[in-house]
Amino acid sequence: MTTQPSAGASLDRMKLIQIICVAIVALVIVSPLVALFVGSLKPDRFQILADMGSFRAFWVSAPSFSNYSEIATFSGAVPMARYLLNSIIILAITVSAGLVINSMAAFVLARGRVPGRAFILTALIGLYIVPQESIVLPLLSIITRLGLADSFAALILPSIASPLYIFLLYQFFVQVPDDIYSAAMVDGARPFSIYWRVYLPMSAPALATVAILQGIDSWNQYLWPLMVTQTNWARPISVGIASYFGHDTIYWNTAFAASVMMMAPVLIFYLFFQRWFVASMIGSAVKG
Repeated sequence: MTTQPSAGASLDRMKLIQIICVAIVALVIVSPLVALFVGSLKPDRFQILADMGSFRAFWVSAPSFSNYSEIATFSGAVPMARYLLNSIIILAITVSAGLVINSMAAFVLARGRVPGRAFILTALIGLYIVPQESIVLPLLSIITRLGLADSFAALILPSIASPLYIFLLYQFFVQVPDDIYSAAMVDGARPFSIYWRVYLPMSAPALATVAILQGIDSWNQYLWPLMVTQTNWARPISVGIASYFGHDTIYWNTAFAASVMMMAPVLIFYLFFQRWFVASMIGSAVKG
């Protein structure tokens, strides 16, 4: 006589399968990061190459921070600490100015009397579709003519305003009930005061989402900084890491340490805005 498995046992088995699948996916995603960090603690690049392709890539018997002490400098041929500081400065200014400019443009489109609003929104989407690589040469010509080449301005100004982030914030602002705007107008508030004191505090999750997306986009840029910087004055860390990949020799140990240095600040940046980012994603899913 056979017995049928109970519904509770089937659910427990299904949860166990789900946990195993999630664990496998998480292991696949995290394993390159673990190998990167472990490799940065190996002082010899030949040891890194020898351990690749085996489980020894995820283990170091005698960890050493000599790679970090070697690259954490503000002088020399490859001043990685200066590159990291440059990237942090570019990130902070780009995100701060971008939140203000993009949110103001989105607020005007959502609540202002703008003729041709539908055409402007369509143009914004069209501009986002245009790949950045197709406009770098005209943009480089403009930056050079303005005398801004090899400067922080050349790296910051083109990245502040973005059609995508304007459209994302516009989508959030138009969902705010019209009664809130009308009530503020009746109380005598000016449009800028409504934007600054009412809409911005209400849009913290949307602003956090834009800050994360714009910050990651600014941090990971490579082609444009490579073209517009010639010296170490404003060069970001994304371009500086390429210095370890020579024509004949690749310095894997210092390249790994520099990659960890590049990865750490953006992870901290994400964790700082994570709560609002998740709230924005959940809110968008519920409203959808």
